[in-house]
Amino acid sequence: MDDLTQELRNVSWRKSTLSGDDGSDCVEVANLSNGRRGIRDSKDRNGPALILTPHQWTTFLNSVKNGDLA
Repeated sequence: MDDLTQELRNVSWRKSTLSGDDGSDCVEVANLSNGRRGIRDSKDRNGPALILTPHQWTTFLNSVKNGDLA
């Protein structure tokens, strides 16, 4: 098992408090080493995770805030 896979298994995942109680259509985020972020589907916690660099994470957040991904 590589280091990233091990890190993803042991990291604390969180979802937004704005996600609602039913947990549908949510993503979970985890802080990873080197400032990276992991993102995964809350409905498929054993599925794949998207890994973003700090720059990619900032760009993603700005796109969400601006409504660019709607």
